[in-house]
Amino acid sequence: MRKIIFANEEYYHIYNRGVDKRKVFSNEKDYQRFLLSMDLLNDNEDGLMENWRNLTRGNPKARLSDSEKILKIIKKRKPLVEFVVYCVNPNHYHFVLKQLIEKGIERFMHKLGTSYTKYFNKKNKRSGVLFQGKFKATHIDSNEYLLYLSAYVNNNYFIHGYGKENREYSSREEYKTKKKNGFCNKRIILGQFGNKIGEYNDFMKRNSLYMREKKELSKYLIEE
Repeated sequence: MRKIIFANEEYYHIYNRGVDKRKVFSNEKDYQRFLLSMDLLNDNEDGLMENWRNLTRGNPKARLSDSEKILKIIKKRKPLVEFVVYCVNPNHYHFVLKQLIEKGIERFMHKLGTSYTKYFNKKNKRSGVLFQGKFKATHIDSNEYLLYLSAYVNNNYFIHGYGKENREYSSREEYKTKKKNGFCNKRIILGQFGNKIGEYNDFMKRNSLYMREKKELSKYLIEE
């Protein structure tokens, strides 16, 4: 039984990795499928993913922006959670989420995990669990912790030493502009820097460089 109790309007660090530390995102198609699910499954109602699948059956190259019907539903939907930052790496992911409605995080994460596992298993002709047990969660109980995690998640590809191509599968690019692109609510973070993108990027770079150095040093430490 999960010890943490999710409360509305509170922020949480959500993360998980592939079972046996295996890769769960192997190529561009996998990443894009997971990112699409993060967007379309964030709804109190079901049906957006099915509508999308029906659209792409007849038009495999379709984009969300091509469907007026789906865009209208998206605008009217009732989100379960609010994304602050996210990253998707080859064998794990990190989110910072705010719960918007009762059991919103649990419902969203169940839909996301189930949907992607079905996709991955069908594609790779396998069966069984894909992620390592239930998703992990930590309550973000201070503003300092929230800012720290925003830098950690946005620059996670760098901290773990992944190639630059992995940074596009994170909210890092969203935080480079004031425009409302992507699906993160950036106000809680950027508002603390006077909405100055450069100041936040400097903060993010300084902290992620420290985190990477700390991670590298930990390889040489012997636990007592």
